[in-house]
Amino acid sequence: MECGNRLVLAPMVRVGTLPFRLLAAQYGADITYGEEIIDHKLIKCERRLNEDIGSIDFVEKGTHNVVFRTCHEEKNRVVFQMGTSNAERALTAAQIVCKDVAAVDINMGCPKSFSISGGMGAALLTRPELIHDILTILKRNLDIPVTYRPRDPAKWNEIADVVAALSIPVIANGDVFGYDDFQRIKVATGR
Repeated sequence: MECGNRLVLAPMVRVGTLPFRLLAAQYGADITYGEEIIDHKLIKCERRLNEDIGSIDFVEKGTHNVVFRTCHEEKNRVVFQMGTSNAERALTAAQIVCKDVAAVDINMGCPKSFSISGGMGAALLTRPELIHDILTILKRNLDIPVTYRPRDPAKWNEIADVVAALSIPVIANGDVFGYDDFQRIKVATGR
């Protein structure tokens, strides 16, 4: 998945569903994030082809509850965002969806009490050894990219320093409310 100079639809609670991701792609998004799905929830799912609407559904076993929905059209741009606090469980969950998504993202920025109390989201930032374990097991066992993004306020000048120092893609995140902001980020970061 190429990340350089791309328009990215960030993950949004109750918004990052398949129809919205497809709409965002029609309006120019190169990479789209799904809503955060907790590893416990995904592990209870089975993959089903929904021939009626042409989607791939991850449905909670024994129910008709669709936990995550994607389709072939977005395979090379959709990022599956996962909430986790356990490396082995993260791997089990990621292996369920990895053939149908472009990348897996570990949420390390959510400040909500649900995430924090479960050791997920921003709580992971206090446990660097666990971050290491999660990212290591995923990188070793998946054939797709694995990412994470903290949710700090945007520091575009610092992002410019990082961009200048690296030869790999850097995703600028934060304080983007319209297309003009995207253009300002490109100018501020030199990309």
